[in-house]
Amino acid sequence: MISGNGNCREVFINGDCVSGVFNTPYKADIDVIFSTAACLNSMTNILNWRLEQKGYTPFQCGIGLAYGRALMLKAGYKGSGINDVIWMGDVVNEASNLCHQGNKGARSTQQVSIAVYDNLKDDNKKLLNPVYLSNGWKVNQYEGNIINTKMDQWLKEQKEKAAARSMFSGYSLYGQTWR
Repeated sequence: MISGNGNCREVFINGDCVSGVFNTPYKADIDVIFSTAACLNSMTNILNWRLEQKGYTPFQCGIGLAYGRALMLKAGYKGSGINDVIWMGDVVNEASNLCHQGNKGARSTQQVSIAVYDNLKDDNKKLLNPVYLSNGWKVNQYEGNIINTKMDQWLKEQKEKAAARSMFSGYSLYGQTWR
């Protein structure tokens, strides 16, 4: 889903962390990234439903969105064949910190920096709530539990179908057993 976004420059997987670096030269690109984050949250809901169906414990994750400049470096030891790309900068740290706060305690899944919020369309801004500093006066960031409506509707339909199947499970109708 992350790499399917045309603005994605890099996807990193490190342990249980998945990160994406996106190029957003236009203000509208930030709304596209916001939509990608909604799809990620919806996919998490779908995966958790499937895990629960199989008797596994669902998982929670946070999604952090930050905007700014990042520096790309290629790192490695000359002649070793190691040539990794490393992204550095305040925006990388901010996104990581926001991600860490998602789904912790009473926090919503998506945590959004002020810079991202300021560049969103008004319709998307309405989906977010301010998070205030401990003094209660200044907004520190924004948060929301944003989903993709089409994916959410598909999940609701699948749950209804599964409930209907389980309701008729074990009953015989005209000599045929439903399972």
